[in-house]
Amino acid sequence: MTRPDPRKTAALSAALSGAVDLGALKARADAARQRSAAPPPSAPGASDAGPSPWVLDVTEATFQSVVERSLDIPVVVELTASWSPEAGQLSPILERAARAGGGAWILARVDLDASPRVGQAFGVQSVPTVVAVAAGQPVDAFAGPLPEAEFAQWINRLLDALRDRLPGIKAAEAAAGGAAVEVPEDPRFVAAEEAFEQGDFAAAEAAYEAILAAEPGNAEAKAALAQVRFTARAESLTPDVVAAADADPENVDAQLAAADAELAGQDVEAAFKRLVDTVRRVFGEDRDKVREHLVGLFELFPPDDERVAKARRNLASALF
Repeated sequence: MTRPDPRKTAALSAALSGAVDLGALKARADAARQRSAAPPPSAPGASDAGPSPWVLDVTEATFQSVVERSLDIPVVVELTASWSPEAGQLSPILERAARAGGGAWILARVDLDASPRVGQAFGVQSVPTVVAVAAGQPVDAFAGPLPEAEFAQWINRLLDALRDRLPGIKAAEAAAGGAAVEVPEDPRFVAAEEAFEQGDFAAAEAAYEAILAAEPGNAEAKAALAQVRFTARAESLTPDVVAAADADPENVDAQLAAADAELAGQDVEAAFKRLVDTVRRVFGEDRDKVREHLVGLFELFPPDDERVAKARRNLASALF
């Protein structure tokens, strides 16, 4: 099976961050239903057309159901086309996983030949493309076919991240006896995690870097690498780093260390503000160094963290 292009996957995930207007699709779906007097979307647990209540065939006219369902459980939108052999490889994998999930998430298939504007809304550049929608917004994505074990890892990571935010996940899992898609442990991650737990941060960093060299779009490895690097820096901090930075505001390295200390002490907003303020004061290589450090700190948080969103806006203002 052909592996997905990690560069396309990474670019797609980045492009989806706050860039997809599902509201426009919802509005067109409302208008289409009013013109055709179509019935309302199926109730939870029902299927518009599909072999399982957890597998739906969705069109532009019924896309509102995706947004509505995503308020309770994640909806994995499969953007596909009958002419694509890669889509034909991926589709049965997604369907089997949806059945195994027992309703903890929904698979919504969209035929782009019949509903091209759905693909346009998501900025689809290749088929198949898979987008996870939660709470009305896209939260993750990948492009191209994916082996079954890797998709299982992807969907399980997604459910873990959203379980406390979407009440339907826990309810469905409880009803299904806590069903999850079972996957073997990835030995690369096992080795990296063991090194981290033993305090061998250099080995852990090298292990995660090796994973990312092979799979640049691996979000789990990227997040873990950011955590390893931060932990290694935090363990080397001295108690006086914040005071030292305050006494010498032009010392860039001191500002970076102080921001790490503030973050380690749970003063997230102070850490972000310190680095944004430093970006405003310095130029050239120093500015790039501070910006890269701050972006690295952002990677320690979920992308929808309000503190990160605010700091990103402030950073953009400081840079431009």
